[in-house]
Amino acid sequence: MEACSRAAVMRSSLQQPVWVKGSAFPLKGEVKLNGVKLWSVKPCKASQLEGSLVSGRPPSSVSVPIPEMGGAGSNFVDYGLGEADPEVRGIIDKEKERQFRSLELIASENFTSRAVMEAVGSCLTNKYSEGLPGKRYYGGNEYIDELEILCQERALAAFNLDGKQWGVNVQPLSGSPANFEVYTAVLNPHDRIMGLDLPHGGHLSHGFMTPKRRVSGTSIYFESMPYRLDESSGLVDYDMLEKTATLFRPKLIIAGASAYPRDFDYPRMRKIADAVGAFLMMDMAHISGLVAASVVANPFEYCDIVTTTTHKSLRGPRGGMIFFKKDPVLGVDLESAINNAVFPGLQGGPHNHTIGGLAVCLKHAKSPDFKAYQNKVVSNCRALASRLMELGYKLVSGGTDNHLVLVDLRPLGTDGARVEKILDMASITLNKNSVAGDKSALVPGGIRIGSPAMTTRGFSEKEFVTVADLINEGVQITLEAKSLVSGSKLQDFMKFVTSPEFPLIDKVLDLQRRVDALTIQYPLPGL
Repeated sequence: MEACSRAAVMRSSLQQPVWVKGSAFPLKGEVKLNGVKLWSVKPCKASQLEGSLVSGRPPSSVSVPIPEMGGAGSNFVDYGLGEADPEVRGIIDKEKERQFRSLELIASENFTSRAVMEAVGSCLTNKYSEGLPGKRYYGGNEYIDELEILCQERALAAFNLDGKQWGVNVQPLSGSPANFEVYTAVLNPHDRIMGLDLPHGGHLSHGFMTPKRRVSGTSIYFESMPYRLDESSGLVDYDMLEKTATLFRPKLIIAGASAYPRDFDYPRMRKIADAVGAFLMMDMAHISGLVAASVVANPFEYCDIVTTTTHKSLRGPRGGMIFFKKDPVLGVDLESAINNAVFPGLQGGPHNHTIGGLAVCLKHAKSPDFKAYQNKVVSNCRALASRLMELGYKLVSGGTDNHLVLVDLRPLGTDGARVEKILDMASITLNKNSVAGDKSALVPGGIRIGSPAMTTRGFSEKEFVTVADLINEGVQITLEAKSLVSGSKLQDFMKFVTSPEFPLIDKVLDLQRRVDALTIQYPLPGL
């Protein structure tokens, strides 16, 4: 078993030659065990879930020698994770099983590919490379430069952009840092910005604040005025945005959201921005994969700057990108300003392993398979929305154009926090979410449901109709539990449903068993 665990935990490095003390370098693949190349060994018994349930491949019993590193007086054995840290290995295995046996419906999550994981887990993590290609503060970056240039080229190609008109920085660590780097580039402290209000579907980094507290760092350093939805329609109120912008005169208007199921009206927002002399930025973090596949409207036709994360619908590693027009906008050289805001302004050395994984996912984004997947994300989400409405649920805006639906639970007399908890107990993972008119972010009136992750695992419209039915069962259990609990506070509910005497636990466990029976039919990519 010990030998098998060594083989299993070394799987992430098997694609590359391993230097062993006393051997010539590199080995070039000549080492074989029982006729099998060392770097072709499959996972074995130490990772039963990965070897059988997830990947569908049988476990292997091949043992692999562990290389000894270092010279005299500094030797250390390069153990794999299972032997170096069984505790962390165990946590990872438990999380892997949770992902495998759960309905993953959080709209901002996805399952990335084996190829992306290999790049992220590669030797690229070892290298420091502050600066841009050809302008580094360290030596030894010739291949890092090659990689980052390739990633930039693929980023532009993925979104069908002309490199003479658009540039891109692929170093941001994620979406919120990318947004703040844009603000640093084009704004002065206390300049004015406008973004969609958080309770109306916006993102925290777009300037959220309350009457008592400036919650987001963006609202601390800049003056923020939100725009909102028309609560009767659930759509952005562009007329009010125009009126407010005319009075507030922001320097930057931000399109984009974290819980808005419709497209943005980019031509209208461009007209408003031009009328008040503002930059127009789109944060497409949630929908960048849909944009790349041309299944939603294209923000690049109207915006000056476009930011995104890379791990949501784009299905890449956890990173970020900033796209910018090459020509000056409002007298600002965006390329210089944004690159300097990233480094040295707000970041140090980039995460080269992430850039490697991003390059891999951007290549896939140009494939026919990727476009078919994104079309399936939208059609699956519409099937989910249709079934929920058949079951009597109220959806914000009455439907969806993209990868998510936002359900308003207030007409049923419950809230997102309680429903999220019961569904989580049944291995259905989604998130409570504010809806327009909410008073509390901790006990919001809605839930947000996304289709990207389970579409990646192979779900079709049929399965998403089933998903809607399973969610409905969880909501009904929530309503029954709420009627039984003594006390009206959320903490009373949480204590009640997690107690050993919870009278509805059999219903929850029955729902969980059916979720499990459904999910284990579909493999986890990359694991």
